[in-house]
Amino acid sequence: MDKRTFLKRAGVLGLAAMHAELLVSCLTTTDEKGVQKNWVWRGLKKETTPAEWQEELAALRKNGITGVFFGGFDEVVFKLAKKEGLETHVWMWTLNRGEAYVRENHPEWYTLNRKGESCFDQPPYVDYYRWLCPSRTEVQEYLLKEVEKFAREPLVDGVHLDYVRYCDVILPRALWEKYDLVQNEELPEFDYCYCEVCRSKFKEQNGVDPLKLENPPANEAWLQYRYDTVTNLVNKLVERIHQHGKIVSAAVFPTPEIAKKLVRQDWVHWNLDWIFPMIYHSFYEEEISWIGQAVQEGTQALNGKTDLYAGLYLPAFTSVEEWKEGLEQARGNGAKGMALFGKLSAEQWDAFYQFIDKA
Repeated sequence: MDKRTFLKRAGVLGLAAMHAELLVSCLTTTDEKGVQKNWVWRGLKKETTPAEWQEELAALRKNGITGVFFGGFDEVVFKLAKKEGLETHVWMWTLNRGEAYVRENHPEWYTLNRKGESCFDQPPYVDYYRWLCPSRTEVQEYLLKEVEKFAREPLVDGVHLDYVRYCDVILPRALWEKYDLVQNEELPEFDYCYCEVCRSKFKEQNGVDPLKLENPPANEAWLQYRYDTVTNLVNKLVERIHQHGKIVSAAVFPTPEIAKKLVRQDWVHWNLDWIFPMIYHSFYEEEISWIGQAVQEGTQALNGKTDLYAGLYLPAFTSVEEWKEGLEQARGNGAKGMALFGKLSAEQWDAFYQFIDKA
């Protein structure tokens, strides 16, 4: 890549970051012809004008971006994106939801921890952690209507599911100090869900109330029940979205085992088109080589069922050489592409585009 081309790309991406509501993320895939695809995640900031959107989207497309995961749906913005030839997917928070409608009308939908505390009025860790219970038929129907609302839109190419899990029963190791916690075991205040619906359904299947178990965190049947509630919900959402001919993808925790242990995600059994494990090595106090190990674990577990794209956390790379190593670790161990979260320096963008050119 010549210097002029690189500076043009870097300047455009700087413009995109300036307008972004959330940190910009970029992921790469290939289409059926093997052509490289590049994506960004983008929040829908209301104060961004149509003219600003048009400028940003046109610039992104001219500099190699082929699709956007938008944080919601806006007809004007999606039309502008389509005009530029960009793919448009809705990025949807799934079970972590605190919208006014649910909080004002259905406080009973929120999960309860082992102490009997509800996410409705006692959210764990941070205020926006308000998790709906996937066991409840009413919650499932509400989310099915939500995804169908997006999938029915002609301007929407797909739905990207995020926060489709239980609350973190154990945080990634590097976050313990942030919250002044030691989580060598499953603490009752972070262990969900023990609502009446979950307890009743589990007892019906297994003959015992989970609160009466001698050691709930170690009970395999109780663990499996919660893996299955999320899996069943995801697969229902996938089926509904597929009925409208749209793509379904999801952001998940980094490996099958970590996902199950920390957030009750058994994503190997989800019927997705694409899956994006967030392989943020610094969160787990791991070396860069762990990225390759995590990708390998995921691809082997999926066994070709779903395409896997590696999520990388840019602030964790302290040099361009580390960044290059992370990219190679992911691709060399079977990732179909990358999901990049954070801000890239000029040198990182240069290395990334060189990496794409070699694909």
